[in-house]
Amino acid sequence: MEGIYQKDKIRFSIRNKILMLSALVALPFLGMVVYLLISMADYSNTYDQIVRNMTVANNYNLNFKEEMDESLYKLVVGYVTFENISQEETLKNPYSLIEELRDAFTELMDITTEEESRMWLESLLRNIDTLEKRVDDIVESVSAGGRYDENIEMLDNNIYILTELIQDDIQYYIYYQTRAMESVNNDLNQQINRFIVICSVLIGVMVVVLITAAVVITSGILRPVKELYQVTGRVAQGDFKARAMIRSNDEIAVLAQGFNNMAGNIQSLIDKIKEDEQKLRKTDLRLLQEQINPHFLYNTLDTIVWLIESNETDQAVNMVVTLSDFFRLVLSKGKEFISIGEEERHIRSYLEIQEMRYRDILEYEIRIDKNIYGFQILKLTLQPLVENALYHGIKYKRAKGFIHVNGEREGDIIRLTVRDNGVGMEEEELIQLQKEIERPCKETEKGFGLANVNERIHMYFGPEYGMKIDSRKGKGTKIEIVIPAIKAGEEEQ
Repeated sequence: MEGIYQKDKIRFSIRNKILMLSALVALPFLGMVVYLLISMADYSNTYDQIVRNMTVANNYNLNFKEEMDESLYKLVVGYVTFENISQEETLKNPYSLIEELRDAFTELMDITTEEESRMWLESLLRNIDTLEKRVDDIVESVSAGGRYDENIEMLDNNIYILTELIQDDIQYYIYYQTRAMESVNNDLNQQINRFIVICSVLIGVMVVVLITAAVVITSGILRPVKELYQVTGRVAQGDFKARAMIRSNDEIAVLAQGFNNMAGNIQSLIDKIKEDEQKLRKTDLRLLQEQINPHFLYNTLDTIVWLIESNETDQAVNMVVTLSDFFRLVLSKGKEFISIGEEERHIRSYLEIQEMRYRDILEYEIRIDKNIYGFQILKLTLQPLVENALYHGIKYKRAKGFIHVNGEREGDIIRLTVRDNGVGMEEEELIQLQKEIERPCKETEKGFGLANVNERIHMYFGPEYGMKIDSRKGKGTKIEIVIPAIKAGEEEQ
């Protein structure tokens, strides 16, 4: 079905476009060539006909008068008779000469179209008829005998004059045929001039039309190819949402549709892979996150055992209750998001337990604006920060230390800070830690808990949110968390 659909979409194929362009180039030139050939053939036929007519007329112009005059003269003087005249090689029967002349020029009369030439042909044919009558008179007179002088006079006054007139008619016919040939040449020259002008104009128009057609047709082919090339480059760079919008109704449009379908399928596969990877990553992060708690639990249980052994049962009971509250908030019924109020109770429970263990070196203060208690936060966001402040800041100070936790809303974001006055870090160590927390937590060499928190914030809220660390050696460390202000219970975006 897809193949049929694609064939139906091809309304004007590239092959047809190229053929149309070729036809636009070839047909006008073919038309000019055909016109030129027809004109030349017509001129050639007319010219050849005139030449044939002149050749026929010229043959009789050279021979007829001489042969007729000689033959009739020798008949009159008795050199030959009508019975034996045909036996003489140099003489011809006058009637045969007249018949040949009449047949030849009657045929010329049928094919001659030029008016003045026809007029002289008509005169010639009339003179031939008259000549035939005068020949009859001479034949009759010769047959009667004894009339030599009269016959000579008839030759001089009739025959020679008529043959002279016939020769004049032939010469005038040849003259006007020559003029007709000149007219044909003039017509041919005019046709050639007109043809040159028409060809020049036509070639100019054709050049404009062909350039326009070539630009339109080649643009219709190259523009979709260029667009498809650009979209292909965008897809190659990772923009799988790029689509080629081609409506050329040819093979390129079908190719673009197939490319769009391919890009869409690749995008769907990538989205599915990303979704699966994100789910897997979230699972890994939660598993890694849970690894934080056993270490804290072991130490707390050791402290409880030590308190019981020291008969400080009230403090042991308080620690057990606080530990119970801590883990109740850690579990949070499996929820990934809790309210900031719950997170505040969670770190408070944690710090109360740690304060019992490190009463000589630890003091803390939590000042989170109650107005942001109802906003959501990823579970175990602040606890790793507080733990980092205690174990890497206060504990190594070996003196009284303070941990301050603050939280407030600033427009569409919530800013949470954990600050201590512990040992702090050198600049190189700080730079190294800042790089570490931006890496996947599985790849970190130090700051595992902080990297875990930062990576989860990036994953759930986006790269514009996350963690910022500032520290000075001997002055302490400040860790700042920025998350979007989203009411607890709202659908995760």
